[in-house]
Amino acid sequence: MSEESSVSCSQCATVWQKCGTTNCWSGDPDTAPPKPGYCPSENYGDVVTDSFNEYRGDSEDARIAFVAAKVEGLCYQPVPGSDAVNARWTRVEDTIAFARLMGYKKIGMATCIGLLDEAERLAAILRAQGFEPQSVCCKAGSIDKLELGLAETDKVRPGTFEPACNPIAQAEICNRLETDMNIIVGLCVGHDMLFNKHSKAPVTTLIVKDRVTGHNPIAVLYGQNFYYKRLQKQLVLPENA
Repeated sequence: MSEESSVSCSQCATVWQKCGTTNCWSGDPDTAPPKPGYCPSENYGDVVTDSFNEYRGDSEDARIAFVAAKVEGLCYQPVPGSDAVNARWTRVEDTIAFARLMGYKKIGMATCIGLLDEAERLAAILRAQGFEPQSVCCKAGSIDKLELGLAETDKVRPGTFEPACNPIAQAEICNRLETDMNIIVGLCVGHDMLFNKHSKAPVTTLIVKDRVTGHNPIAVLYGQNFYYKRLQKQLVLPENA
């Protein structure tokens, strides 16, 4: 089996629409839809099995996997006499429940400067829930963006001072504080990658940066047949940009 075998689970959206399930969701191999040629469990079955073995035992990965699965179940409210799935918790509540069950206390918050108000609202909730929130802004230190090697014309407002984002500093400060887990609150694409890379504590994302949709990027996927159809027809940036 070639290591370059492609996978495309997204194509099973069609299988789900047709059958109401997929091979990986169905518990009955006799009635389950067949595995498509692009199925990762077919082409990378060894990886699936070996990875799942990481969840056995008492390692941190095993605890995270167990608690995450437990929280997933708690996210839904059973209704007597009904087999309908009724969601009851928001992402904020999911995050609080996960942290509580993991025994976490000190919670780092890597926030964008544009979401300081949202970050403080979150901090107030965390404090009320018995946690110790520690928030670090992306612009802490106020180092000129030009020191990254950018041109003046690369700024949002050329001719004005603009501090650079410093997600590695955000992560290292959280490391110094010995946070139990960290929450990303609206970091930019790329900056979130650096924060995740350098954070010693596990990281979850509560808010992703999307300046146009009010930080709700999935709206673009729902709007493809109208406003955002252009994303299937033209490049966001030309090849030589």
